[in-house]
Amino acid sequence: MTEPSSEHLSDRYFDAAVALLQRVRNEERAGIGAAATAVADAIAGGNRVFVFGAGHSSLPAQDVVYRAGGLALINLLAVPGVVGVDVMPATLGSALERVEGLAGAALDTSPARSGDVLFVISLSGRNTLPIEMAQNARALGMTVIAVTSVAYAKETRSRHASGTFLKDHCHIVLDSKIAVGDGELVNDAIPAPFAPASTVVTSALMQAVMATAAADLADRGITPPMIRSGNVDGGHEWNGRIFEEYRDRIFFRH
Repeated sequence: MTEPSSEHLSDRYFDAAVALLQRVRNEERAGIGAAATAVADAIAGGNRVFVFGAGHSSLPAQDVVYRAGGLALINLLAVPGVVGVDVMPATLGSALERVEGLAGAALDTSPARSGDVLFVISLSGRNTLPIEMAQNARALGMTVIAVTSVAYAKETRSRHASGTFLKDHCHIVLDSKIAVGDGELVNDAIPAPFAPASTVVTSALMQAVMATAAADLADRGITPPMIRSGNVDGGHEWNGRIFEEYRDRIFFRH
C-alpha cells in the first residue's frame, strides 16, 4: 500500500534542509572563518558583539544571545516593533523595515561603538532597515557582517533609494543559499511554495560562526566566556561569575 503523499513531504523537507546545510558548509567555510575571526578579535580586544535581524530574521539573531552553550558576549541590537511578531498587527513589523532613518536612530541610542562587530541578518537584504543598519554601523567604525541570501540581489529589486542590497555594505557576507520566496516544497494542490528553511540554515550559520570563534579564542590561549545551561547543576552560579566578569560588555543583563 502506498503511503499518503503528505508523509513523503516531511522526508522531502528534511532532505532539502540537509542539502542546504551541506551546501552552506562546503561553500561558506571561508566566510564563516572570517566572521569567527572578527568575533574572536573583538572579544580578545575588549570590544563587543551585536546581532540584529528583523521579522523572522530576528530568530537566528536571538538564538545566539544568552544561549546555553554559546558565547556570553553576544548582544541583541533590538529595534522595537521589528523583532519577530512582537507588534499588532504583525504586518506593522514588515512596514517598519521600509522606514528610512529608523536604523540610524536605533544604532545611535545603542551602546555600539567603533571596534565592535555587528551581524545584520536579513534573508532578502533588500529592505531599508537592514541596509541602513549596515551603512550606519560601518560609518561608526564597526565590523559589519551580513547573513543573507545573495539570490535576492540577483532576482529582486532593492527597496532602498540607492538600489543596493545589504551585501553591498558589509565587510563579510555569509550566503544562506535560500531561494527567493523561502519555500522548499511545492505541491499541485497548494497554491504557493511552502516549508521555509531560512531559519534552520541561518541559525546553523550563526552557531557555526560562534563555535569557531570560541575555538579560535581557545587556540589563542584565551578562555572563551561561555554560558552554561541553567538547568544543569551549578549552571546559574557559573553564569553569574561570567556576567560579573564581563558586565561592561553584556547588555542583556542591564
